[in-house]
Amino acid sequence: MMKRIKLFSLFTLLILFPLFVFAQDSPVIADGAELIEVDDSFVFTEGPIADDNGNVYFTDQPNNRIYKWDANTNTIDLFMENAGRANGLYFDNEGNLIAAADEKNELWSITPNGEVTVLLDEFEGKKLNGPNDIWVAPNGGIYFTDPYYHREWWTRTEPDIKEQRVYYLSPDRTELSVVADQLVKPNGIIGTPDGKTLYIADIGDSKTYSYTINPDGTLKNRSLVLEEGSDGMTLDELGNIYITGDGVTIYSADGEFLQHIDVPKGWTSNVTFGGPDNSTLFITALEAVYTLPMNVKGASL
Repeated sequence: MMKRIKLFSLFTLLILFPLFVFAQDSPVIADGAELIEVDDSFVFTEGPIADDNGNVYFTDQPNNRIYKWDANTNTIDLFMENAGRANGLYFDNEGNLIAAADEKNELWSITPNGEVTVLLDEFEGKKLNGPNDIWVAPNGGIYFTDPYYHREWWTRTEPDIKEQRVYYLSPDRTELSVVADQLVKPNGIIGTPDGKTLYIADIGDSKTYSYTINPDGTLKNRSLVLEEGSDGMTLDELGNIYITGDGVTIYSADGEFLQHIDVPKGWTSNVTFGGPDNSTLFITALEAVYTLPMNVKGASL
């Protein structure tokens, strides 16, 4: 059974039974919208991304699984077991699911029927730290963050690569290069639909930057957008930035605060848009996943 949870308590006298509601004049959240807890039977959810039909795929990394939320029936089914301890996910232009397969520090491509191709497992002969979040550019190039978070399933106790960086895999998937390395611990990453701007959240330094994307995939013009980091990130059709951690916080492209979405969990890991018309916000938070109707649609390639 789904649980419906409203946001923002109205009166302190309701402290034992708080009622949470959204303002009716929100520029982005639908009038009267309620945050809906779809399921809370997981361990740690991450990596939500929608397919062309608005169905959202997400990971439960400790259980080594990828799940699929059906946008029409509001049900969740298992898509893949033994999923490489996948964390972040993103679809490429051919409909394959690109996964940050953290078990062996790899980047995977997964076909719709679950066939796996390992795209890469090292950089210059050294193991990657642990691919975390992914964005696929319109030209097919793949950007991913590579922070070091020690995992209990690893045998190693320290990273092969001391730097925690952002990498770019060329569209033909033959060349891997470093595109951002002046970061403490990069995590969330998202780009604009026109392929011109990339946002990178440095969660280790509580900063979020924008970069101009060059035609060859390299980055320039680093600019500080937010004095705040993020786990996962997404954008809406207006260019607003959605960051996670303490619930979901929405900023304009210029960094102006717009709204905070309170999520009743200790940590919110990621967020994306899905649903039949791409106007449902899908949120992963610890053992649960949530949906929220929006006034805006997600940015779409």
